[in-house]
Amino acid sequence: MPQLEVVAAHPDTWGQLRLAAQETARSEPLLASQINAVVLSHGDMAAALSYQIARKLADAELPAMSVREVCLEAYAADPAMVAAAEADLRAVAERDPAIKTLLQPFLYFKGFQALQGHRVAHWLWTQGRDALAFHFQSRMSELFQVDIHPAARLGAGLFLDHGTGIVIGETAVVGDEVSMLHNVTLGGTGAERGDRHPKIGKGVLLGAGAKVLGNITVGDYAKVASGSVVLKAVPAGCTVAGVPARLVNCPAGEAPARTMDHTLADIVYDFVI
Repeated sequence: MPQLEVVAAHPDTWGQLRLAAQETARSEPLLASQINAVVLSHGDMAAALSYQIARKLADAELPAMSVREVCLEAYAADPAMVAAAEADLRAVAERDPAIKTLLQPFLYFKGFQALQGHRVAHWLWTQGRDALAFHFQSRMSELFQVDIHPAARLGAGLFLDHGTGIVIGETAVVGDEVSMLHNVTLGGTGAERGDRHPKIGKGVLLGAGAKVLGNITVGDYAKVASGSVVLKAVPAGCTVAGVPARLVNCPAGEAPARTMDHTLADIVYDFVI
């Protein structure tokens, strides 16, 4: 794929992004001003990322300059947030065959943008700035149809494919290198307070429309089939499917989130098309 050639030639993520921006600005002059403002006029990923988040989340109550100042404050306090954003970009390049360069997800993919907005909202939450964290969450929900509670803890190298309809609850934890598609819910059951949301392990693949409910664990490198409703813990490396979800195969494969393979074991298919 074209993006793999760029990755091989330019191993640093910021360098890849700038190269793609330069090439696109030359080939599409109508977008050159936008690309210069968002990417090429900045000296590093933190500066460009803060500008992009600000131009997306700003509204009448919170202007872009204020949003950007908050983002830059967060990145200065926790540089790992920028590293996580770069890992998210690389995850899109590795797992989405539709993209050609890193500029596409940076400028246009709401799953990526919602993730970066959440990372800042989560930092605000950890600083006790709940009201501003909820403001960020509300704006992301309005703009991207991605609703992630600011207290939820998300790892790096995540891929929210399409993004629309994703809901992640307050006490949810998502490990590194997870891939999830649209309409995934990591929710609670009942109105009780406390630790009530799922814990998703490393490298898990959550298919479109999957619902994982309650304080249960989905083990590392497991796979949840599209449309499934998971109410019990999923062992590492296994596949679950159905409503309610049941084990259909162990192991699921070495890294389902990376391969994005949504098929099930042959034993599941007991009918002929």
